[in-house]
Amino acid sequence: MEHIYESEKTFEKINSLPKGEYENCIFKNCNFENGDLKDIKFYDCQFINCNLSLVKIANTIFRDVKFSECKMLGMSFESCNEYGLTVSFNNCNLNHSSFYKRKICKTKFANSQLHEVDFTECDLNNSQFNNCDLANTKFANTNIEKADFRTSFNYSINLDLIKIKKAKFSLPAITGLLSHYDIEIE
Repeated sequence: MEHIYESEKTFEKINSLPKGEYENCIFKNCNFENGDLKDIKFYDCQFINCNLSLVKIANTIFRDVKFSECKMLGMSFESCNEYGLTVSFNNCNLNHSSFYKRKICKTKFANSQLHEVDFTECDLNNSQFNNCDLANTKFANTNIEKADFRTSFNYSINLDLIKIKKAKFSLPAITGLLSHYDIEIE
């Protein structure tokens, strides 16, 4: 099987990719929905306005990959290659995705929707959640130490199940830290 290597190339409006390595590539307006990106290596790449919903990413490498304005429903980051996993998200829809047991310290989530995302046993140390909607997102045995949630909202985090030291929050959204205690806040 031929090994494909692409560097500094822009791909537009495609719906599949041959297996191989992609370095410093840009993917624009691509529709990979329900597609197969297994075993592909992405280094320093950008996905812009792409649909990656339910894409298969078993053993896929994402190293320094930026996602902007992407639809990424149900992505299972727990199955991608965890070595060197570094991603960022801007204006993305990550609803129903999973980062189960991933170490994604210093990850930036900005202006994104993360409804029912699973961060169970995830390491989010020093991550930033800027203006993100975290409705029904699951944080269990999660490390959110030094993470910044000050501009995010709709989160509900059980303090008994996480590491939270020096995490940042703001009023009034901080009530999401107390919702598990069945108390009334006025």
